[in-house]
Amino acid sequence: MKMKIRNPKSEIRNRLIVAASETDPDMLYATKFWAPDPFIFLERNGKRTLVLSDLEIDRGRNQADADEFVMFSEIEREVQGKSKKAPPYEKVLAHFLRKRGVRSTIVPANFPLRYAEELAANKIRVRATNGLFWPEREAKSNKEIEMICGGLRITEAGLRRAIEILKASKPGPGKKLRWNGKTLTSEMLRAEIDSTILRAGGVPTGTIVAGGDQACDPHERGHGPLYADSLIILDVFPRDAKTGYFGDMTRTVLRGRASDPQRKLWNTVKAGQALALKKIKAGVDGMGIHKAIQEFFAKRGFPTEIRKGRRVGFFHGTGHGLGLEIHEYPRLQKVTLKDRQVLTVEPGLYYPGLGGVRIEDVVLVTKTGCRILSRFPKQLEI
Repeated sequence: MKMKIRNPKSEIRNRLIVAASETDPDMLYATKFWAPDPFIFLERNGKRTLVLSDLEIDRGRNQADADEFVMFSEIEREVQGKSKKAPPYEKVLAHFLRKRGVRSTIVPANFPLRYAEELAANKIRVRATNGLFWPEREAKSNKEIEMICGGLRITEAGLRRAIEILKASKPGPGKKLRWNGKTLTSEMLRAEIDSTILRAGGVPTGTIVAGGDQACDPHERGHGPLYADSLIILDVFPRDAKTGYFGDMTRTVLRGRASDPQRKLWNTVKAGQALALKKIKAGVDGMGIHKAIQEFFAKRGFPTEIRKGRRVGFFHGTGHGLGLEIHEYPRLQKVTLKDRQVLTVEPGLYYPGLGGVRIEDVVLVTKTGCRILSRFPKQLEI
C-alpha cells in the first residue's frame, strides 16, 4: 500500500483577496471590475471565483473577468441558519472557503487582520505575499502602456488649462497675479485643472499648485495667492476614470521674467532629468542614476544638505513606478531596472528664498534605453 504524501506547496496555489476594487489595485487588476464595497476573489487551481452582493452580481457577470460568480447572500443564509442576526462578514468568508476545501491561501500584505484571525480559527492557513501579489504587474503589457498613455493625455489636458490661465493672468498690486478680475490663487488654479481633468474623463487626485517657498516642500499642495516672477510647481496626477491607470507629470513655470538664479535652477533640473533619461535602460542600477543626478547638481552649485534646520537640494527619489497606483513598485533608485517597467523621472531642487523646481515625465524602460510617454513641452517663462 502506497502512502500519499501531501505536498504543502500544492496548497499555496490558492489566492484570496477581500477588498473594494475602487480602492484596491490588486483586486482591480485581477477582476477588471469596479466596485465600491469589498467582495471576495478566490483563485483556486487557476479558476477565478467572485463572491458578490445581490446588488453587484448581475453587473459583475457582464463586466468582470472571472470564471464563476457566487451570490454572497446564499452563503450568508447558510451561516445564519435560523438566527435573526446576520453573521459577520468574516464568518461568511470562512464558511465559503471551507466549502471549497481551501486549507491554505496566499493573501495580499494589506489583508484585513480580523479576517485573517477568523480564518486561522477555522484552521485555514493564511500567508501574506513576500513582495508583489501579482508579480506580472511590474512589467507592463502593451495594453497597460496604452492605458497609462490615456492617463497621461488627461494629465496633459489639465496642464494645458493651467498654462492658459497663467498666460491670461496679469500682475496686480504686490505682484499678485490677477485673472478674471480676481486674485489668482493656488486653490483657484487647482480647481480649473481638476475640472478640466473631470471633463477629459479623469479623476483628480491631489493636484499640486505650489508657488514660491511653498514649492520647497514637494508634497505641499499650495495655498493662497500666486505671484508674478515666482516659480510655480504644477504636479498633476489624475486617474483615468475608465481604466484606473494613472498619469503623472510635473512642470515648473513662471509668469513673467525669471531672474538669473531662477533660470539657472530651472535649467539645472532640466539638464539633470536629461542626464537620467540618457542613463535609463534595463539592467542599470537605479541608485547609480540617482547619485549621478545629485553629483551633477552639486557641481552646478546646488548641493543636497541641511540649511537652517531644513533639507535643501535634491532630497527625494528620482522616480517611482506608475500604473494602477500613483506610487507603484518599484522606486527607481532602489532597484536594477527591468524591461517594460513604467517609471516617472522627476528630479527636483528646492531652496527657500529662491523657490522649487521639479520636472517630471513618464518613461517605459526598454532593453536599449527608454521611451518617453509624456508629450507636454517644458517651458519656464509664460
